[in-house]
Formats: sequence, C-alpha cells, structure tokens
Amino acid sequence: MKFRTTMLTLLMLVLATCSARAEDAPDYPSRKIKMLLPFAAGGGGDVIGRLLADKMGKRLGQTIFVENRTGAAGTIGTQMVATSPADGYTIMIGGMTTHVLAPASYANLSYDPIKDFAVIGRIGTSAILVVASKDFPASDLRGLIAMAKKGDQIQYGTWGVGSTGHFCAEILSQKAGIKLEHVPFSGAAKLANDMIGGHISLGTLDMATATPLVKDGKVKALGTCGDRSPSLPEVASYKDQGIDFERSLSWVMYAPAGIPDIAAKKLSAALKESIAEADMTERLLALGVTADFIPGDRQRDINLRDIEAWKLVAREAKIEIK
Repeated sequence: MKFRTTMLTLLMLVLATCSARAEDAPDYPSRKIKMLLPFAAGGGGDVIGRLLADKMGKRLGQTIFVENRTGAAGTIGTQMVATSPADGYTIMIGGMTTHVLAPASYANLSYDPIKDFAVIGRIGTSAILVVASKDFPASDLRGLIAMAKKGDQIQYGTWGVGSTGHFCAEILSQKAGIKLEHVPFSGAAKLANDMIGGHISLGTLDMATATPLVKDGKVKALGTCGDRSPSLPEVASYKDQGIDFERSLSWVMYAPAGIPDIAAKKLSAALKESIAEADMTERLLALGVTADFIPGDRQRDINLRDIEAWKLVAREAKIEIK
C-alpha cells in the first residue's frame, strides 16, 4: 500500500512537471487567446482592444477574441481576469480606473492591482475630455465654473462611480470651489449617445470615445484632464485654464499573475510591434491616444507610484466606494 501511494505521488509530480513544461513550451500560443475588456461595447477602450486583438493576433499566429464584461467602473471584468488561469490565454486592457483609481477609491476592492496581475506593457497615454452638448452655454472650463458659481444646478455624466471621468470632474469641482451633480451611466458609449440626444448636457469622456465626436461637431470640448492632446491640440488643459492639476493617464495590457515567461515575452513583443506600426499609431491618435510602449516591469513601478498619488486625490475629493 505504501509503495502504491509513493508511486502515485511520483506519477502526479511527473504529470505536474510535464504540464508546467508544456505551458513553457516555445509553441505558445497553440490556441485562441481571450482578451477580456471591462468596458462597454462601442466605447473607447472597446475600440482600442479590438484594434489590438486584430494586430496582435496576426503577429502571434492565433485568433484573439474579445469578450466584454462590464460593471462597477470596470472592476467586475478586472476581477474575472485576476482569477483566470495564469496560462497566457487570458489578457485584458486596463485603464486608469481598473488598476490605479479603483485601489485608491474602493474600501474593499476584490483584487490586488499589483499582486494579481502580470503587466504586459503600456499601450499609450491619453487625457479625459470634459465635453458638452453643442448648445451648452459655456465653451470652456472658465465659463462652466462661472455658471456654477452663479448658482446654476449642473449635472455631469460619467461612465461610472470611481471612474477616471468621475475623478476628473470631482477634482475640477474641488479645485474650482464649485458643486456639480454626478450622474453615472452604464458606459462611455451610452453617455455619449445621451449627450448627442440632448438628455444630458455635460460629461467627461475618454479621448478614444470623445475625439471623433468632437471632430464631427456632435459635442464640444471644454478642456482636458491631463496633458493637452495632439489629437485635439486646440483644447486647453485644466492647467491651461487655471486648475492646478496635470497628470498623464495610461492604457495598459495585463494578464493574470504568474503566466509563463515565454507567454509574457511573446505578448509584450506583439504589443510593442503592433502599436509601432504606422497605421496603428495613426488610428490610436485619431482616438486621442498617443502610442507609447513601456515594458511591463517599468509600468508596474509607475502603477505603484500612481496608486499612492491618486489616494491623496481621492481623499481630497472625498471619493470612497464601499
């Protein structure tokens, strides 16, 4: 009996070792890869993800299929990735909300943004736009602030509580000494459609969603939260308009922590090469995203630094999600 138990244990160890070696084999990827997007279909993050899925899939020689899992400003889909098998066959696109702002604002976040993820690399940077309907009385942030200080009751929409757009609007309110009423929507695309339809006059949108709408004259941009964007260089930033705030906002690719080294390296290389292609760089810029690859280890350090910085912003803006 003891001999049998020993042999069974040895067999299990051999099988586990073989399995691990199979995962580390140079034939990765040998099957389809899932890209989970914690954003609603049609929004900026969704468009970026689908562009990258196509480009990277061709470079890796495998289909990358996209799955949208929305809710709680992206944290539901992000939690699903955190608990997915660490085999290199599940990846995601994360924004500032999912990996920097959520840990700064959620009292009990269901995942650790550092320990639970492997950082594949940064895709690029963008700003958040404060946008308004075409007939909104103000044409810039100064005009908006004047309206609020005059006593006007002003609502603004975002794609969720604790989202980057929510943070940016609350920072504006705090630093300008005004009161704006937050109305969370179920996604950036839904907010954009309601703004175009005249259901809400003011909102914050990611550049990828807002840039085409601004260029088509469907909404107007009042200012950028973050640096001026090369996609809309005429739109003044918060800092340009007297609001003491200036931070870059990033799009980053992640996978579950512990994926095989070869998978991480191949995914990182495919990401870097894909965003370096001229047509991809142009398409990203048209969406308000400046392609700017940074390797995973460096981006992880940036995330660590930014989480601590945004915790201070969350406390100042009194943003806490329980």
